[in-house]
Amino acid sequence: MTRTISILGATGSIGASTLDLIRRDREKWQVVALTANCQAAELARLALEFGAKIAVVADESCLPELRDALSDSGIEAAGGAGALIEAVSRPADMTVAAIVGCAGLAPTMAAIEQGRTVALANKEALVSAGDVMMSAVARHGTTLLPMDSEHNAIFQCLAGNDPAQVRVITLTASGGPFRDWTLEQLSTATPAQAVKHPNWDMGAKISVDSATMFNKGLELIEAHHLFPVGLDRMRIIVHPQSIIHSMVEYRDGSTLAQLGPSDMRVPIASCLAWPSRMDTPCEPLDLAAIGELTFRAPDEVRFPATRLARQTAEAGGAMPAVFNAANEVAVAAFLSGKLPFTRIAVEVEKLMDRFAPPAPASLADVIAVDAEARALATQLLEPA
Repeated sequence: MTRTISILGATGSIGASTLDLIRRDREKWQVVALTANCQAAELARLALEFGAKIAVVADESCLPELRDALSDSGIEAAGGAGALIEAVSRPADMTVAAIVGCAGLAPTMAAIEQGRTVALANKEALVSAGDVMMSAVARHGTTLLPMDSEHNAIFQCLAGNDPAQVRVITLTASGGPFRDWTLEQLSTATPAQAVKHPNWDMGAKISVDSATMFNKGLELIEAHHLFPVGLDRMRIIVHPQSIIHSMVEYRDGSTLAQLGPSDMRVPIASCLAWPSRMDTPCEPLDLAAIGELTFRAPDEVRFPATRLARQTAEAGGAMPAVFNAANEVAVAAFLSGKLPFTRIAVEVEKLMDRFAPPAPASLADVIAVDAEARALATQLLEPA
């Protein structure tokens, strides 16, 4: 049976991997909407290839180029925030929410409000707006499938089991490119070094987050919303090989782990085919060739991000949005050469100490907190 799908962030890495899997099984999918920020030529190419009903650029200045590329194709072209929400609101069996940053909050909420299935790859949705988003999921009866490799691994390990029987959920972390560096070495780390992840091919921002361990901190906050077993039952462990993507230990002592290659097409396929399975082109694991799997406790002296994330999740309310916004500002400053690597966590903690807005009651509140937090974080970075 053919299923309909919309992909938010079609030209990014998650969108590209999703479309790669759909391309291999075309008869099972009908693409409704594809969106991008401003990559009009690439978006048009994909819309034509997959026969999308509508293509949308969030940046309205890119709409003329998109319209030209899709002229006489019968595919609708649109631009702007309103057009993005309208496209997402069109019926689709599944929506892949993969728009990076807080720009993805409103479209993700619009997808949730359809009451169908949302495959979530946008971190900010649950980090900045977790309470608001999860309330909407419950209210609309939406099926929320986690697409991040770690959360998808936990989702698979929990399948068919009662969360009340869980003793511990363990998120694994590669440790990033600096996992063996001293504090002195970290103080001189450059953006070029930080973006060279040893296991995954990712964008600059998420690569820096992996290097600082902020990525794992953000994932801890996400997991707290997705799998509400309590923060005291969640831990992080460094696993340099990135073969075990996460684990769930049950009260009887059994631990279930999800293993797989470092390829996002594996968790994406898990979402696309759920509750079944589908073929992927990924190479099977050769455990004999891998040889060994190693683990170590996270070092919160060199990498304080996970400590800050746990404090953030415990505080709840608006603090996760503040945490996320401060980190994004600090990472941007590091990538532009304006901030040393080891100051990223310092600047985030500084803002968390100085800014504690009331808990957001709506998505508009979350967006307002995010904007104010970014402005204050930028102000704190400016020399006195």
